[in-house]
Amino acid sequence: MTVNIKINTDTPTGRRLLREVSKYPKVVEIENNTMQSITGEKFYTVNEVDEMCMNKLSNLYGVDMHKLKSKL
Repeated sequence: MTVNIKINTDTPTGRRLLREVSKYPKVVEIENNTMQSITGEKFYTVNEVDEMCMNKLSNLYGVDMHKLKSKL
């Protein structure tokens, strides 16, 4: 089951809540469609950034970083 929640990040409490839920990237996916439509830039989720970093490190060191990460 998934739940969609809107958090007002203009307030200190909203920013604190966003920081708290972003600590759990395996179960939380944060979308920020409003900013993307305003700036025209792509915003990446934590999982997307993690995947891109693992791919870049794998290519750089010639080792499958996904396997190493799964051993942690």
